[in-house]
Amino acid sequence: MTDILAAFAWVFDPANWAGPSGIAARLGEHVWYSLLTLILAAVIALPIGFAIGHTGRFRGLAIGVSGALRAIPTLGLVVYLALITLNLSIVPPLMALTILAIPPVLAGAYSGLESVDRRTIDAARGMGMTELQILLKVELPLSLPLIIGGLRSAALQVVATWTVAAILPVGGLGRYLFDGLAVQKYDEMLGGSILVIALALVTDGLFAIVQRLVVPRGVAAGKVQDVRTKDPWRPLGPSVPNRPLGTNL
Repeated sequence: MTDILAAFAWVFDPANWAGPSGIAARLGEHVWYSLLTLILAAVIALPIGFAIGHTGRFRGLAIGVSGALRAIPTLGLVVYLALITLNLSIVPPLMALTILAIPPVLAGAYSGLESVDRRTIDAARGMGMTELQILLKVELPLSLPLIIGGLRSAALQVVATWTVAAILPVGGLGRYLFDGLAVQKYDEMLGGSILVIALALVTDGLFAIVQRLVVPRGVAAGKVQDVRTKDPWRPLGPSVPNRPLGTNL
């Protein structure tokens, strides 16, 4: 309990927020690294996922490649890329974490398009829409929640794993874990961990809001409303109980 209180005291100490190595600067670096990684993964994975989901081809290959990429140890890949490129900048971890983020983005893209009812697509083709129009005007709007879900999963992994990339001399919140370990400042290490957790929770909350907002109104309704027509034989005004035909009212 004492360690946790000391960690929160370190986080809320104004002296730790100023300067190039302060919390504000490290937080900005972490957000920038994560955003850049997510953008690169989306640029690579989304077009491939859309093509697979729209045509239905190479789905098995995509699943196999995604599973293989998920099995790669991120820390080992970061160190390996740094050694073979002789580069200690953000490039090796950026490459490694982009590879890590591709599988969930890819899965969200092709599973989102595959979830669209085939009858809806057939109806769009029957109306004379081209394949590109079907993709842009039918499949993508209906599959956006799952696509955003894939990006959400990738974003959480990226935010959490960029802390590991601080084994190289790069910025981000992971610096507090490695620098604190070097000088045995455990309040700094635990405080850095708390900041990463807080950032991951905020990221998840923002994506959850976006995921809810992109649901089409017809899908959000869930069920077709029960529209009841009035009985043409029932008079307006106060309700009158039904009587057998031929009886006096």
